[in-house]
Amino acid sequence: MIPVCRLEDLPQGESVRVETSPPVAVFRTDEGELYAIDDTCTHQDASLSEGWLEGCLVECPLHAASFDLRTGQPTCLPARRPVRTHRVTVDDGVVHVHLAAQEGTAA
Repeated sequence: MIPVCRLEDLPQGESVRVETSPPVAVFRTDEGELYAIDDTCTHQDASLSEGWLEGCLVECPLHAASFDLRTGQPTCLPARRPVRTHRVTVDDGVVHVHLAAQEGTAA
């Protein structure tokens, strides 16, 4: 479990990048939902935390690939591979990310 920031410091419709390995992006939608995905677009190295958030979709700032924050699945080309999703919790007003196991590693 990795502390990210206070919930009040992550405005709705915004995101924050967490410097893990690999980096993770935490998003707070306009509806207040929290999601976390690997921050790097699977099409080409670009930070998804710098992309555009619309509902539960984030659009990569480089080539407009879009990912569903709930599943990590790409919703349009040029991305073809999903990004990993991570569980997010809020404890005592602090947002935490629970990193999912990387492919090929034990959970």
